[in-house]
Amino acid sequence: MAQRRWLVTGGLGFIGSAFVRLVLRERDDVAVTVLDALTYAGNPANVAEVAGDPRYRFVQGDIADAVRVDEAVGDGVDAIVNFAAETHVDRSILDPEAFIRTDVLGTHVLLEAVRRHGIARYLQVSTDEVYGHVESGVSTEADPVCPRSPYAASKAGGDLQVLAYHTTYETPVLITRGSNTYGPYQYPEKLIPLFVTNLLEGEQVPVYGDGLQVRDWLHVDDHARGIAHVLEHGTPGHVYNLGGGNSRTNIELTRELIRLTGRSFDESVRYVTDRPGHDRRYALDATKARSLGWFPRVDFANGLADTVAWYRAREDWWRPIKSGAFRDYYRRQYALR
Repeated sequence: MAQRRWLVTGGLGFIGSAFVRLVLRERDDVAVTVLDALTYAGNPANVAEVAGDPRYRFVQGDIADAVRVDEAVGDGVDAIVNFAAETHVDRSILDPEAFIRTDVLGTHVLLEAVRRHGIARYLQVSTDEVYGHVESGVSTEADPVCPRSPYAASKAGGDLQVLAYHTTYETPVLITRGSNTYGPYQYPEKLIPLFVTNLLEGEQVPVYGDGLQVRDWLHVDDHARGIAHVLEHGTPGHVYNLGGGNSRTNIELTRELIRLTGRSFDESVRYVTDRPGHDRRYALDATKARSLGWFPRVDFANGLADTVAWYRAREDWWRPIKSGAFRDYYRRQYALR
């Protein structure tokens, strides 16, 4: 069997590492090179279970560095899957320039590498946040992007470059836009791992505003499967929404996390000033991806309970992260709220 070779950028992050683990576990004919800058969210422990696989290779580098990208491509890859991004809305409000460099310039560098090396497929991993606030109904791939945060704008900028390269140069590109993702190995600045680890430590959780913001939740394994499926079966030049179909308000989700960790609501919740420009609701129509043959497999209630159990069992993973620089960020982000 001929071996396929995939370059996975940002492969030590949350969704990227789930993708790497999935591919090396389920596709014997694929070799993976991970290119990761090892920023605060890139963690080699996320791929420890597959790092000894002879089909796995790691290159440290920034996707905005064309030389390092060429080194990661090496003597050829069949596809690039771009997970590398600055991803947290709150951090984008504090430091928007970093998001433009990685999410916009970095995407440009990768697209040029695809052209230069004649790579057969490029998949851009994007987000439902590019559609902006969805007052009612659901976002389809035909809807215009309407980003409302520096993070969402940087991701939309990358998406628009990707589609422009397909139109102008016939670059073989694909885009997936996923809903809010949860599961093991998620850096604890995001809602679910932050709240779970705070609750396990006996601390309060910071709920923005009235907590009635609505998000659709997708398990990270389902997200990774969707990306792999679109990479192998999608039509170049197309966008595919990957929605979980599990809409919850933040306060509903908070109540469930409190129940799963055995805490009480009144002692655990601290309402804080809402995020500037906070989108009220996201919702994705994933009909197009489902027609391609993908659908979520993980039941939300079971997936959430398993996620809480994972963080309970893996203090060795998250406690070192929540010390040092994370504590400084947490105080800066929430102290004045």
